[in-house]
Amino acid sequence: MNYTELLKRQLALDFNCAPDDFDRVENVLTASALNEGRRMYTDEKYFFQMATMGANAVLAADEVLHPFLREFMAERTGHWLFEQDKLSVLERELNKYGYTLTCAHHLYLPRFDVEPTGDFKVKWFNGREELEPFYDGRFYNALCERYLEKRPDIMAVCAYDGGEIMGMAGCSEDAPHFLQIGVDVFPKYRGRGVGTHLALLLKNEIIKRGEMPVYGTAPANIHSQNIALNCGFRPAWVEIEAKKIPPKAPELAERTWVDDMKQELEDYIEEQGIYIRQ
Repeated sequence: MNYTELLKRQLALDFNCAPDDFDRVENVLTASALNEGRRMYTDEKYFFQMATMGANAVLAADEVLHPFLREFMAERTGHWLFEQDKLSVLERELNKYGYTLTCAHHLYLPRFDVEPTGDFKVKWFNGREELEPFYDGRFYNALCERYLEKRPDIMAVCAYDGGEIMGMAGCSEDAPHFLQIGVDVFPKYRGRGVGTHLALLLKNEIIKRGEMPVYGTAPANIHSQNIALNCGFRPAWVEIEAKKIPPKAPELAERTWVDDMKQELEDYIEEQGIYIRQ
């Protein structure tokens, strides 16, 4: 299976472009759209998103940003647009419209076949009914925060130490046949190869089912990146997007002991019916 070509088709739906736009030398700018078959991370059109597979960069954005983005992407191509100096310029522009950048996502595709060598007791869970007991906040990487109809968790595999869970690898179907893997290992069990073993089991099962396994992590998460590499994944693309800046909560004035004493005195005067001449 040619995962790279499948990825380009998926990203073309996400970024409202053609698959071969990711092979161009020059950067590509498109208008954001809600295309059928896109990855279901949001029901709204992205105000801004950008991706590179190593050659150029493809940017999809609200058209109000296009004049700025044409200048922004004219100086550099590809991964250079993800450097901090460029992102700082982009962040300032997005702030004008009430948006801010998310962290960059580094994503991996299978490149090599690897067979598991660990010796862990594992148990598989499939579908909503079997996964429901795990939506309790323990597995924020392996599972979504709750079961999502439009981006459902498909299956998970847990490693056990007796009756205690050591860790879990799970996958969500972010788009048709596009299954992203996440891994959680509890602190006391880290460093034993549990994460790699579970991610590898899940990767191989996804391939066996004829689907495409994807692994995502953050730029500085070296441990997670090593899990991906040990499982036969290799870096495939990087992307970043904008999100709305949440409204600022009103600041509450901090009360002091003086305020409390004043309030107590006022309450006492009122209770005693004392009149103070102004």
